[in-house]
Amino acid sequence: MGKVEHRHLCGFVRVSVIVLAVLCLGVGGCSRNYHRKAADHEAAQVIAAKAPSVRNMDPHFTIEQATNSIIDALPVVQQTNDFFGVEAAAEVGARMISLEKALEIAVSKSRTYQTRKEQLFLQALDLTLARHRYTPIFSGGAHATYETQAKDVEREIESIVGGEVVRQTALVLEQQHKVGGGANAGMNLLLATGGRLAADFSVDFLRFMTGDSRWATSSRLGATLTQPLLRGAGFKVALENLTQSERNLLYALREFTRFRKDFSVDVASRYYQVLQGRDEVLNAWIGLENFRKNVERERAFVQEGRRTEAELGRLQQAELNTKGQWVDAIRNYRERLDLFKILLGLPADARIVLSEQELDKLKIVHPDVVIEDAIKVALETRLDLYNQRDQFEDEARRIDLAANGLKPDLNLILRGDVGSKPGLRPQALDFDRAKWSAGLDLNLPLDRKSERNTYRRSLIDYERSKRDLQLAVDQIKLDVNEGWRALDQAKLNHEIAAIGVTLSQRRVEEQELRIAVGREGTTVLDLIDARRDQINARNQRTRAVVGHTIARLQFWRDVGILYIKENGQWDETQNVVNVAK
Repeated sequence: MGKVEHRHLCGFVRVSVIVLAVLCLGVGGCSRNYHRKAADHEAAQVIAAKAPSVRNMDPHFTIEQATNSIIDALPVVQQTNDFFGVEAAAEVGARMISLEKALEIAVSKSRTYQTRKEQLFLQALDLTLARHRYTPIFSGGAHATYETQAKDVEREIESIVGGEVVRQTALVLEQQHKVGGGANAGMNLLLATGGRLAADFSVDFLRFMTGDSRWATSSRLGATLTQPLLRGAGFKVALENLTQSERNLLYALREFTRFRKDFSVDVASRYYQVLQGRDEVLNAWIGLENFRKNVERERAFVQEGRRTEAELGRLQQAELNTKGQWVDAIRNYRERLDLFKILLGLPADARIVLSEQELDKLKIVHPDVVIEDAIKVALETRLDLYNQRDQFEDEARRIDLAANGLKPDLNLILRGDVGSKPGLRPQALDFDRAKWSAGLDLNLPLDRKSERNTYRRSLIDYERSKRDLQLAVDQIKLDVNEGWRALDQAKLNHEIAAIGVTLSQRRVEEQELRIAVGREGTTVLDLIDARRDQINARNQRTRAVVGHTIARLQFWRDVGILYIKENGQWDETQNVVNVAK
């Protein structure tokens, strides 16, 4: 091979390497960030398009978590609470969190909430892929090769024999070099009728670097249409995957919206339960302090001979028992608070305190509703029932799809193929010599056991789905009825607890007075019982008002009219009758 040819060969190889490298970088390195943004944008579009069809869906849904720290902007605790004893100073410097801020933190930081958002986002991604499969899908590629091979080649050799030039043919071992390559582009389209159209265009070239150095090129354009006529034919069958993906995203939107209601109620419930535990610490501390005062007084009476050591011992034992109750209350409170931090998505060692004012603001607000109207509203608004109804329709649709699978396979196949004109540029296709064909491909349903079983299973699934729908309706009625009974019971518990606090306070005051004046027939046991009942009554009153608040929120949630704002706060709709209409 000559020097000129060698330089051409080296240049070609270098150019080929550069071109392939550029192609690889261009295809594979549309950067990760680009693909991520493209996926986020497309998923956000399909969610935004379907969100208006689901009432109370978050209108600004995103899976991006907030980077700002809400907790750093909260007020700082400046003073201690004596009822925590030696642990009281630990709360100084902690952040005070109101219920509104707790809900805001939970929506932006909670791991559970983020996971549910991501589940919805992934369902949206599935839909984008399902839609993409019914659009033209393009493909392309290129290749370049360099090949060398030693071959025997006939060459004329000149030699001088007897003063004359003699030419003769001889086989000479020669290194042959050649380069080749090609490119192709294709398109595949899944049709709404169940057919599939595939097209492909390819170009190939070859050049020998030794001998005849002309380029040899060729190109080809081909297309095939396959259209089912029986099995797999029709819009319903062909678009089933897309139809189900569209509905699955709708189901996911409803489930997420329902989850937002459950989540806000859960956060509020846990918030109030932490405050309830804090109030139990306070009540136990007050009881302990009162017992300490009683012990000191009884000790003075013993020294004066007005009380026995046994009576003093009983009070001391009651004091110890109350101290144990106080210690247990602190431990339970700390445990509830730590678990609440995890629910909010905060670190376990985050220093926070919940606002006691939230507990003071609680009131018994009992809904004035008729249970029949509440059930009627629930059957019209519950998103989980909407899903159950639509899934029942899915099963009915799958019966027809399964029945279609029992039909014979009969496909119409159309093919076309055209190559390049010889000796011309590769893109110059010779349509005069194009090849066309049409045919039918029949596959008789001699073995349809799998399809038969699928069809029978679809009938069973349909009946099962019908029962599940009936059960869902009954379950909603049960939820509303049980919620209403729980609400009534919580109201009654609060009334009883309020009376209990008043009675226990009177008993304590009476026993204190009788002991102070030394009235005959008064025993230390009466005072101990009165003190214990006072602690229990106060705890019961707090438990009752918290229980009623939680039961009310759960009732509105079960009726389906607890509307959640973007920050997790809620609006309670009191007028159920208007909603029912």
